[in-house]
Amino acid sequence: MASPSSPQLVSSRSPTQTPNSSSDITGSNSQAPPGLSLDELSSDAESAEEEIWQDEPTSPVTMTTTYQIPSLFTQQPPIHDFLATETSLKQDDVVETCFPFLSGQSDQFSYYNEHGVPHLLREKHVNFCHKQLNPLPAPFTKADAARPWFFYWTLTALSALGQDVSVYRERLISTVAPLQNSTGGFAGGHGQMSHLATTYATVLSLAMVGGDDAIKAIDRKAMWEWLSMLKQPDGGFQMSIGGEVDGCILCSDAGQTHEGGIASRPDTEAHGAYAFCALACLCILGDPRETLPKYLDVPTLISWLSSRQYAPEGGFAGRTNKLVDGCYSHWIGGCWPLLDACLAGSGESQGVAGNDSLYSREALTRYILCCGQDTTKRGGLRDKPGMFSDGYHTCYLLVGLSSAQHKWTLQTPVDDSMASLGWTSETYPRKQDDGYAQVFDEEDRVNSIHPVYVIPEGIPERVMQFCDNQERFS
Repeated sequence: MASPSSPQLVSSRSPTQTPNSSSDITGSNSQAPPGLSLDELSSDAESAEEEIWQDEPTSPVTMTTTYQIPSLFTQQPPIHDFLATETSLKQDDVVETCFPFLSGQSDQFSYYNEHGVPHLLREKHVNFCHKQLNPLPAPFTKADAARPWFFYWTLTALSALGQDVSVYRERLISTVAPLQNSTGGFAGGHGQMSHLATTYATVLSLAMVGGDDAIKAIDRKAMWEWLSMLKQPDGGFQMSIGGEVDGCILCSDAGQTHEGGIASRPDTEAHGAYAFCALACLCILGDPRETLPKYLDVPTLISWLSSRQYAPEGGFAGRTNKLVDGCYSHWIGGCWPLLDACLAGSGESQGVAGNDSLYSREALTRYILCCGQDTTKRGGLRDKPGMFSDGYHTCYLLVGLSSAQHKWTLQTPVDDSMASLGWTSETYPRKQDDGYAQVFDEEDRVNSIHPVYVIPEGIPERVMQFCDNQERFS
């Protein structure tokens, strides 16, 4: 995406919780009605429509305000294909839907700063997240096998918002205990098979709530043996015993497509989530300056990732010719710190070369704060305007915002086993030599999230130190 052009003056008339004491997290004891998709699920017992209609209107503001907004975010791209297809029509609809939010003309916000960017609705989002960890309404029964993901998404979002998630420690430990199988790993629900995805989410959730008891709740030896059984001769891992081999856990140049992106397996379509997972895995395996160029064509990957950021929206799409989606604020946006470390020169400290960014932080920030927030009393963050918020998007939009607001540096690892540690962050300054200006208010800054493990900064090092002090097994 091109750097934002010089700001234009846009004149617009602006329109004149505490955790539950229940011992279980995200419980549901009702049957879900048939035919309801997860996209339609509400975190409240009320329907999403009722929540919107019952929302209190925004207080009117009668003054006319002039904002400094680059024309990149307020005009259609200069090159437009007039051949109408289903894809192009949907793209045009998304752009038209985003324009009022990006130009400071939406009446859903009562405040815009001088750059035409609203506040982060922190309190609403915190309340939304706490609801996600309380008993959920009947439709969520269909998501029973994904319960650990609700823990992870919500705890990560709360951490980014500055909340103390250790208050959930005892509840989380008691909730996940029945999900752990004696053969190793965690299942998604009671009586189910262990699965890599739910194990990943559970382990990270336990790490976030902190305390020795949380990490001790993991049967490390059984998990090690279970992971060994999932390992395949080609280097991949089955997701469960007898299950599929998922490309999210493959690190191979065979997964890189002719476009430059990364797919789940050879000869399939490149996808943003696979790109992040592959890069993160390679950063765990060794120094990214060595592992990324060894297994990937880095220049073509950068080209593909850069093409996923759209104007005027400012957000990312996960695949070629797809619509912008807020969740890729992380899946694509999270790739950049890892590539920055790869491209950094030799020396004791690795980090972003100078003040340059490989993507537009301003554009992503505008999309998240202007288009990604659910402004109704429901709160939370969403795919795009017109969509309902959910835990998944709330997590990954906030993680993407955190990445845009922080600059990461990786100290040269002592050896490959320490490659994923040693990351430190600093807040991205208000002014940069390359012309970057902080378009969000300082009170809307969120906490730093580790670029590899996607949990709060400092936690991976503490967990590793704890495990190093435990009894060895073989």
